[in-house]
Amino acid sequence: MSSTTSIHGMWSSRLAFILAATGSAVGLGNIWRFPYTAGEFGGGAFVLVYLLCVAAIGIPIMMAEIMLGRRGRQSPINTMCTLAKREGATPAWQLLGWVGILAGFLILSFYSVIAGWTLAYVVQAGSGDFSGINADASAAFFGDLVGDPARLLTWHTLFMIMTVLVVARGVASGLEKAVQFLMPALFLLLLIMVIYAWQAGDFGAAWVYMFQPDFAKLEAHAGEAMLSAMGQAFFSLSLGMGAIMIYGSYLSSQASIGRNVVIIAGMDTLVALLAGMAIFPIVFANGLEPGSGPGLIFQTLPIAFGQMPGGSLFGTLFFVLLVFAAWTSGISLLEPMVAWLVESREFGRPLAAILAGIAVWLLGIACLLSLNLWSEFTVWGMGILDLFDYITANVLLPLGGVAIALFAGWVMHRQSSEQEFNLKPGSPFYLLWRLLIRYLAPISVILVFLDAVGFLDIIIEWI
Repeated sequence: MSSTTSIHGMWSSRLAFILAATGSAVGLGNIWRFPYTAGEFGGGAFVLVYLLCVAAIGIPIMMAEIMLGRRGRQSPINTMCTLAKREGATPAWQLLGWVGILAGFLILSFYSVIAGWTLAYVVQAGSGDFSGINADASAAFFGDLVGDPARLLTWHTLFMIMTVLVVARGVASGLEKAVQFLMPALFLLLLIMVIYAWQAGDFGAAWVYMFQPDFAKLEAHAGEAMLSAMGQAFFSLSLGMGAIMIYGSYLSSQASIGRNVVIIAGMDTLVALLAGMAIFPIVFANGLEPGSGPGLIFQTLPIAFGQMPGGSLFGTLFFVLLVFAAWTSGISLLEPMVAWLVESREFGRPLAAILAGIAVWLLGIACLLSLNLWSEFTVWGMGILDLFDYITANVLLPLGGVAIALFAGWVMHRQSSEQEFNLKPGSPFYLLWRLLIRYLAPISVILVFLDAVGFLDIIIEWI
């Protein structure tokens, strides 16, 4: 069995863990990417495929990552070092921890810049600047923001300060208190936005777009839809970046990992679906384009809020909601680095949080400058922000996910995982998890990786 407690502290309750892990999983991508992808690939038909992928890929890997974290009770690097030694495996498995922390470090550096946009939009929406705005003016506003390094630096700095302040206070006083306020507030804001969209938008068109099954559209793009569903199931649960592993290390030994993971996955999916029903009625009511990706949030929606009754108030609430979603994710991305500094360099937590925050902040400056002053500097045709996004999403996170599945399914002794799940030998639930984590989950993530880097089509043609 795992040691009883982590040196960093413990979640005071099962609810605190669920809120924290859901906060880690729920991010800006949930708000715009999932609803649009669902509509693109057949609405309700895609949602069904996605839920199957969550059950077969996301939940087994999340269970494995939490199990490893709880068994090791340390930062991802030290957890993997300890578990590899305990299971008689090569110490090289600690590289899994390094990959997770590196991924979180790079993601937070550019995520903080994008989260800064949401802070800027809260101020603009609250000031009534979107009132009566048209498409050209909205595009110009976004262009002016992205093209102004001083403004981007201000908002990026503010977001990093917000994140560091929470992490510096520790598990009980920082992380737990933050998520106990932020997650209920996020759900409340989301429900308010859905009610507003129902009253002021085209709710029927949005419902059809997202939930009416169109199996013909799904079949027409079956391969692409399946890969998209598998990728969304993996990425949307915040897997492979050390955040879920470190949160698992603060979980009580008596808590059921499987039951908690099912709730977290359900809440994460619920946020994505509610976000779609908050956004798309407004989009369709104003005759706007639903498939414009991040531009949907920062260029399309301001136009809609500018034309609608109460648009300034509800536009402000919407961008506050985005800030909360980004903040809970940012906290979880910084925590693994801070835990490692405390353990391995014996820093106090406040100092560790400040040093890790400064490192991320400096790298974030390079990301924000790549949008303007350094826009001509590219690597493989990508600016620094896009490069970090590509490397983390397409290489580091899938690599981490596959490694988690292989270690939990093939390296870890069966008795070890049975003990951590508190299940009897031969339990049907355990046997199903073991089957999925050893075969289906790693193969699926490998397929997503090959597709993302452009190798899957080449392999299929070669075969």
